[in-house]
Amino acid sequence: MTSQLFAICFRATRPSDLADFWSGVLGWEVAGGPDEDAAAILPPSGSGFRIRFLPGQEPKTGQNRAHFDLTSASPEDQRRTVARALEHGGRHIDVGQLPEEGHVVLADPDDNEFCVVGPGNEFLADTGFIGALACDGTQQVGYFWSEALRWPLVWDQDEETAIQSPDGGTKITWGGPPVAPKTGANRLSFELALPSGTDWQAEVGRLVSLGATRSEAGEGDGEGSRVLMFDPDGNEFFVRRP
Repeated sequence: MTSQLFAICFRATRPSDLADFWSGVLGWEVAGGPDEDAAAILPPSGSGFRIRFLPGQEPKTGQNRAHFDLTSASPEDQRRTVARALEHGGRHIDVGQLPEEGHVVLADPDDNEFCVVGPGNEFLADTGFIGALACDGTQQVGYFWSEALRWPLVWDQDEETAIQSPDGGTKITWGGPPVAPKTGANRLSFELALPSGTDWQAEVGRLVSLGATRSEAGEGDGEGSRVLMFDPDGNEFFVRRP
């Protein structure tokens, strides 16, 4: 069996505070974990990826390579989401967006960008509240993640790509060139997991054959430890040992 998207991870200066913010905005439950310095929130359905908040003190340099696009059912719904984010410590930011684009750009308390998209966005229809994880990236990296997760391509045009789980839900998109040079470690990364009993080494080998590279550096020891890898665009991701 291939890897599953276990979590989208944020490196955070205050993981528990950031978990509280995103729990308040999304309505997801905060969950504890084996590492008391980390935190996580779980989707209400109990299926799909979780969001993990891991300790990290790296200074932020420029915009993140990935951000959430949150959907709205109506103008009133969009205003409620924005108000809720501001109440929990978010703020308005300007990244060059235009008023006619119909979305509100905000930053969470740790300065991570995200958008609240207005109603009527056909591309994000039927995706759920987190409509997309929008990433800077090449067409090649979109193809890689489609194969790595076995998620079909739902957009492949003008070097822009998008994938979505066969079960639906959040899309992951890559905007194509130009892709800004990577400076330092990404604040957002993927964490993959395999079912118990799966040949972990074989899966790591499969990911390498698709274009990933493996670092000898990892995180954790023993059960639940992770191996650090990089996708074809140099973005960090982790594979949990079963």
